[in-house]
Amino acid sequence: MDTGESTPAPPAEEADPSPRGPAPRGRRRWAMDTRPLRRPAYRRLWSSTVVTAVGSQLTAVAVPKQIYDITGSSAWVGYAGLAGLVPMVLFALWGGAVADAVDRRKLLLVTNSGIAVTSVLFWIQAFSGLDSVAVLMVLLAAQQAFFGLNSPARNASIARLVPADELAAANALGSTVMQTGLVAGPLLAGALIPVIGLPELYLLDAVALCVTLWAVFRLPALPPSASATARRAGLREIAEGFRYIALHKVLLLSFLADVIAMVFGMPRALFPQLAAETYASYGEGLALGLLFAGIPIGAVLGGLFSGTFSRARRHGWMVIGAVVAWGVSIAGFGLSRGLWLAVGFLACAGVADMVSMVFRGAILLSAATDEMRGRMQGVFTVVVAGGPRLADVLHGTAGAAFGPRAAVAGGGLLVVALMLGLAVAVPALRRYRI
Repeated sequence: MDTGESTPAPPAEEADPSPRGPAPRGRRRWAMDTRPLRRPAYRRLWSSTVVTAVGSQLTAVAVPKQIYDITGSSAWVGYAGLAGLVPMVLFALWGGAVADAVDRRKLLLVTNSGIAVTSVLFWIQAFSGLDSVAVLMVLLAAQQAFFGLNSPARNASIARLVPADELAAANALGSTVMQTGLVAGPLLAGALIPVIGLPELYLLDAVALCVTLWAVFRLPALPPSASATARRAGLREIAEGFRYIALHKVLLLSFLADVIAMVFGMPRALFPQLAAETYASYGEGLALGLLFAGIPIGAVLGGLFSGTFSRARRHGWMVIGAVVAWGVSIAGFGLSRGLWLAVGFLACAGVADMVSMVFRGAILLSAATDEMRGRMQGVFTVVVAGGPRLADVLHGTAGAAFGPRAAVAGGGLLVVALMLGLAVAVPALRRYRI
């Protein structure tokens, strides 16, 4: 049993063998570590992520745009977010248990097919001019349910495709692609909507998902471990996952680190107010766009230069340092009066967030046994989705009470204090290494 101490990670059972080769030199020491791409199976999984990272953002922009066009109400756009969040959370928890009980490749094929079908249905309803908010919400709920089932299986499969010492590099590759999609996807959607219209935007996403299906089809079989072949995927199995987290300190601490960083240090709910008040002299629209883009841009830059950190073996310390750096950067953002300095601090926060994502993901894959990885990824999906939404409520309330800048700076400092306190009080995370 993992006690949370510095325990070597288990080997990646089915990773493709390849020579380690000479140590990187020159530019290769700081540029993105691409070793996992030498492994054909991981390369196929990653390539499917490349295609869908932008495509999924087309639908993510099109749905709220269509709802607003129909209703003229931002409140309905908010309700749509809730309609997608609830099934995603529920099915992510169940999907983690399913991913531990079935062949993960087959589960990826089924769920990617489901997501593709919903994209086609989005296109049909938009092309036909149905203009029904109810239909849009049902389709969004179905799509997010399939995503909740898909994400744990996809992430848990990585440890079967690359060896333990390349998990951080593999996570950096995947996270960089997703963050790039968060920047490029909305920009592309904004440029395409006036040219081709909403229906075709949905259709582009559906076509991209067909490419994903082909890449997943070519993956090797990823059956459950021998001890999991008779396992069901019910409430008891989901509860077993939570008990497993409670008994393995390093896993619990990795989740707590993310909760601390996101709940107390994600100030996006205050971006509109800061753009309208603090940075209004720069132009409210420009300021708002730059504030929302700052963190993803920093995360992409962190990924592009991930060779500087992806080979680190003290994964616990990397998480602690990244979360503290995130808190310091957010506090600096809150104290900034100039827009460009503020965006600079947000970009630094994005770099720290990328480092944190890479090593928290690596810890979840290396510290958990294969028969538990799906459930760990299910909980991870819920934490990643739920933390920022809790932060929206907390920062919105604090901003109204104390002012936006004080709320942001105070949240950043609280992240630093809580993370350092957690690292001192419970040594399991700082002792963890591969």
